[in-house]
Amino acid sequence: MATASPPVRSNSARKKNLARSEALTGYLFIAPYLIIAGVFTFGLLFYAFYTSLTDLRSPVSRRPLEFVGFQNYIEAFQNSDFLTSLGNIFWFAVLVTIIQTIGAILLAVLLNAKLRGMRLYRTLLYSPSVASSIVISLIFLWLYQPTGFINYALGTNVNFLQTATRIFSPFWSAIGVNAPSFLQGPSVAWCAIMFLNIFTTVPTFMVLFLTSLQDIPGYVYEAGKIDGATGIKSFWYLTLPMLRPVITLVVVLGTIGTFQVFDQVAILTGGDPVKTTLAPAFLIYQKTLGGSNYPADAGLAAAMAFILAAIIVTFTLLQRRFIDTEKY
Repeated sequence: MATASPPVRSNSARKKNLARSEALTGYLFIAPYLIIAGVFTFGLLFYAFYTSLTDLRSPVSRRPLEFVGFQNYIEAFQNSDFLTSLGNIFWFAVLVTIIQTIGAILLAVLLNAKLRGMRLYRTLLYSPSVASSIVISLIFLWLYQPTGFINYALGTNVNFLQTATRIFSPFWSAIGVNAPSFLQGPSVAWCAIMFLNIFTTVPTFMVLFLTSLQDIPGYVYEAGKIDGATGIKSFWYLTLPMLRPVITLVVVLGTIGTFQVFDQVAILTGGDPVKTTLAPAFLIYQKTLGGSNYPADAGLAAAMAFILAAIIVTFTLLQRRFIDTEKY
């Protein structure tokens, strides 16, 4: 009597088991990263959000932790220092992002020319972005002093970092309008920090534009010459449209970076003069740890941080909406 042979496993079942084994092996390899990211990134993010919903004023050890809901968010929008910092950072983000983007494009076009010694020029122009932000800030701290090199070269005696005059105030005074402080623009001290930020970020974005320029095929410009696109027309109708994706990237990265400015403010001005250089990130830092001017309030600081994050996300989405790369 013949015996029945054991069932043979199909190829599909073996492939599924192999794929499952490979997936499990892959997850085991990335498990350390997932655990670290989960604990120190997402875990801290959720804890920070929970902190923003509590009353965590110093000293917290003398009383029980109190859940206050969205009271800290309401208080943040009523805080005059936070509103002042948002006004300051608006001017910083708009002016710095525009100037550094335009400057990076122009420098990239200049360095893309085939001239002798261009590698040396590229190295010299890129060097400011290599140095530490703290080192550059300390150098500019000396340059901006009344006895610094800038005043020596101009023959003046101005303390740029302690000048609270807003740059648009002479215009409003000339037409006899008492404009709000926000509409009077950034102060001279804030413009000095803007120039420092532009000086250190333009070289980095210049490299991105230079790389994109070198990837543009030569036949694009040859075809443009046939249609009469030469000189400025070639730059406006050919180069800029081809750089549109990189422009979007640079504008988004630049905006995020400007909204998070901290070290230059902490080193150069500390938010002075008259809080015209007060930045949200620096205010959040002071509110979290406390100081002579700001008592510690970690719950309010966490709420300010999430409001700032929401503003950054909103600006990023609007920029991606209006700088549409799909048209090109």
